Amino acid sequence: MNQTPVNQLPIAPTPYTLVGAPHEYLTPLERPTLAEAQAWCRDLTSSHYENFHVATFFLPRKVRPHFESLYAYCRVADDLGDEVADRTVATRLLDTWLAMLDECYDHPERSLHPVFVALRETIVQCELPRQLFADLVRAFKMDQVKTCYDTWGELLEYSRYSANPVGRLVLWICGYRQESLALLSDKVCTALQLANFWQDVVEDAERGRRYIPAEDMFRFGVDEGQLEGRVFTPGYRALVESLVTRTRQMLHEGGAIASQVDPDLAVTLNLFRKGGDAVLDGIVAQNYDTLRGRPVVTKFKKILLLIGAVGEKMRAGLSR
Repeated sequence: MNQTPVNQLPIAPTPYTLVGAPHEYLTPLERPTLAEAQAWCRDLTSSHYENFHVATFFLPRKVRPHFESLYAYCRVADDLGDEVADRTVATRLLDTWLAMLDECYDHPERSLHPVFVALRETIVQCELPRQLFADLVRAFKMDQVKTCYDTWGELLEYSRYSANPVGRLVLWICGYRQESLALLSDKVCTALQLANFWQDVVEDAERGRRYIPAEDMFRFGVDEGQLEGRVFTPGYRALVESLVTRTRQMLHEGGAIASQVDPDLAVTLNLFRKGGDAVLDGIVAQNYDTLRGRPVVTKFKKILLLIGAVGEKMRAGLSR
């Protein structure tokens, strides 16, 4: 008997329907099977984030569904916070998403959304702590009320919730519990978050957000009007150069984690780190002028990174 695709099932009239969310994220009326839920997460991963999908290719097949359910959880939560224009509605949706997370932990048999049906399997098999998932939602809720940052310390605190939990969950999925590794992961994840901020200055300004710390702007003589008017000056160049240098140092310090994990995970972690380096290189190539447009990683550069990862994977296989 043919089964109706999950995204075409009737929408459930429950408190957890995510009313106001993008239609593809609404809760189906019928609970999908685990296979259907995992397929939903896989499709979301491959269609929304090419880099993540490619990176997971280098992991053992048995853990890929766990990475896909993790990504799906993060992707939906991020879109609920970013793609819903009304911040009051976005906050309500994020509260609902958090309630659905609690349901997944406390009453998993009630979960209807494909993300939580798939995620429950990951939570059980990998013994994932609830708090790390909740911290991510906390960051997305922060975005609804805090749109500007004054200090570097505030950015690090934000990244503690918005980025670092992902890296820690990746380690848990792969069987690593050591805090020393988690701290290195935090550096990589925070640096990747910051690199995206420096890359997206114009886009964030259009959304009424500023992640460049006010203290750094003051130090280099840059004001809000320059960001809004896209006025590039020597002071702005020096500001972004300092941010890129500081971020790259953090990225490389955290990159030491690759030498302390198994080869399969090391290939994936190195690919993410090199991707962050490529973003920073793109900013440098643009002479630090992120006001004229978003620096991008070229397809050629992506291909080189992929070839390097394949070579690293092959060398790891030969050394076993």
